Parts: sequence; C-alpha cells; structure tokens
Amino acid sequence: MRINVVPPCLVTIMSTLFTKRKSLERMAKNELLLYSRLTNSAKPRLSKTGDLTEPEHTVMKKTFTLAHLSDFHLSSLEKKVKVQDLLNKRIFGYLKWQLRRRSEHKPEVLEALLCDLQMTKPDHIVVTGDLTHLALPAEFQEAKKILLSMGAPRKVTVIPGNHDAYVKTDWNSTFRLWTDYMASDQPRPSGQMDSDSHKIFPTLRIRDFVALVGLNSARPSGVFLAVGSVGKLQLHELEKILAETGQRQLFRIVLIHHPPLPGMISWRKRLTDDEALGIILKRQGVELVLHGHAHRDSQGHFDTTVGQARTMGVSSASAPGRTRKRRARYHIYRLKKDPHGWEMIVSVRCYSPPSETFAEESETHFVLPRPTA
Repeated sequence: MRINVVPPCLVTIMSTLFTKRKSLERMAKNELLLYSRLTNSAKPRLSKTGDLTEPEHTVMKKTFTLAHLSDFHLSSLEKKVKVQDLLNKRIFGYLKWQLRRRSEHKPEVLEALLCDLQMTKPDHIVVTGDLTHLALPAEFQEAKKILLSMGAPRKVTVIPGNHDAYVKTDWNSTFRLWTDYMASDQPRPSGQMDSDSHKIFPTLRIRDFVALVGLNSARPSGVFLAVGSVGKLQLHELEKILAETGQRQLFRIVLIHHPPLPGMISWRKRLTDDEALGIILKRQGVELVLHGHAHRDSQGHFDTTVGQARTMGVSSASAPGRTRKRRARYHIYRLKKDPHGWEMIVSVRCYSPPSETFAEESETHFVLPRPTA
C-alpha cells in the first residue's frame, strides 16, 4: 500500500495559514466588540412570538427623517354596501362619492405613494387622519392592511380625521383595529382603550430626539359640516405634555387632523376650539404642527414663548388632482440639532399623472429655536 507523505514545507505553510486565520478571527471579534461599545448598541432580542425585534436601546441619530401623509379616503362603496349602513349621514357622503369624490381619490395614486415611501425610507411615518371615507368597518379593515404594509406600529403613528368619525361607530369593528398605531409609548390604565378613541388621546411617542404628540379632533358632526374639536380634557393633558417635553429639549411635533389656528379654513370645516388650542401652543411652545383635512399643501407660522413655530398641511395622499394644487403629495422632514436651534429641511414629493409616480417638487430649509431647559 502506498502512503502519500506531505512535504514538511507544505505542513509549515498550512500551519501558518491556520494560525493567521485564528488571529484574524480574534481581531474581527475584538473590532465588533469595540464597535458595539462605541455605539452603545444593544443585542437583538426575541419577542414572545420568537420573532427578531429591534434592540430596546438604539443609538440616537444625528438626523431624524419623518414622512407626513394624510387623507387616504379609502372607500368600500364600489363593493356591496348594506342599505342600513347608509340610513344616516352616510347617505349624503355616498351620493357625494358617486357624483364627484370617486374621481378625486384613486387607490392607484395611494399605491404609487406607498411605493415611493419604499424608496425614501423615512425613519418614521405619520398619518393625520381621514384614512376612511364613511367610517364603514370594511374601510377600517382596508386601512389596517395599508398600515401594516407601511410598517410596524413603532414605525407608524396615526390619528383620526373627521371622515373616520363620520357617524358614531362600534369601537371593536373600527378604531380598535388601529389601536397599536395610535397608542402612546406608555400604556394607559386598563380599560381606557376599550370603548372610546378619545380616551387614548393625547398620545406621546418619543423617537430619538423627537416627541410626537397626537391629538384627536374627529367628532361626528351635522350634515354638510366637517368641524372638529379637541376638548378640555385633551387640552389639559396637552399642556402638561408640551411642558415636560420642552424641559427635555425634544423637538415637539403636534399631530392633528384639522388646521390648528383660527382663519386657516372655512367655518364649516374648522376646529371649533382652535383659539383654546392656540393659547396652549403659544404658551408652552411647540416646534411643528402637522395637519391634513384641507386637501392642499399649506405653510404657516406663529409666535410662541420659545420662538416661532411652523404649521404644515399636506394634500390628500390619493388625489390625482383636477388641478396641480390639488394633486397628491407627501412631505419628508429631515430634522437635526443645530448650534442655534433645530435645522429642518422639508422635501415635498408630488404625484405626476403622466409617469404615475412621485418626484421631488421642492425643498425648503428652516432653522427653528430650541427650548431652554
């Protein structure tokens, strides 16, 4: 039997390579350990279901990117609708949809926006109401599917609009479906989220250096009216939240469906307690107020005790647009700390009917004051 003998020189080479490989592995592990310590990153953890989730403690980013969209007006009216569901204010909304609104809101436009979000990849998404059209249970279910496609509840924040509260509805078949996307980071006392969406609000979600404060201005209103109100209880809690987050020097963003200040919209679509809300915003200070409802882009500002604050309204996310002014848009906010306050870059992305895609329409730079501790 023949025995192959490995030359001594080859043994030496293989031994050296093996030793170097081990050395390289140790160096790589040390580098990863050092990087982990420098970034203060936490190890991924498993959820109760066994799914891999994000670390509990993540590094605060230098820039936080936020997408703002609103007014989907998802409708189930093209499908079979029960007559008894229309024996209220909904019958007027149904007729208006058949005569005009069905051409003003197209699901394919919203689909194009969602595809564009996959490209822009914001850190967080906020939706400021009117996800549904007539607050039908089927519309709430469709909206839940859209929200799931946008991201997990920790990545998406939702507040209701007047069309989501078109009439009084059963909690379990409507707003309960969105609870995870509306609720505060800290859970409410047991039972407060089981029967009324108003008991959830105001909400507070903190993402990096940003405080997202959600208000619910949605109320059932009379025929031909689209008014809303915040109410005394929410206003009382809002003042405390703004004061606390201001002391922590967070970038405070208030989310509300209706335009927040007097004179921003017609009387039949107004926020009925806009003056009371304005007093609190000016007294406690806020950096940014985002809203929908008007179906057109808008910018404004007002003075507070800590400096000038901005208001930004966004067009409907599903509107092909009879005119360019009414065309679907969404906003991307890039926020970061500046030596003189906060730097905010606002990118407006607009729908293009010829290409059936979204593209950047404009970009605006702002510097906002930062509250002192």
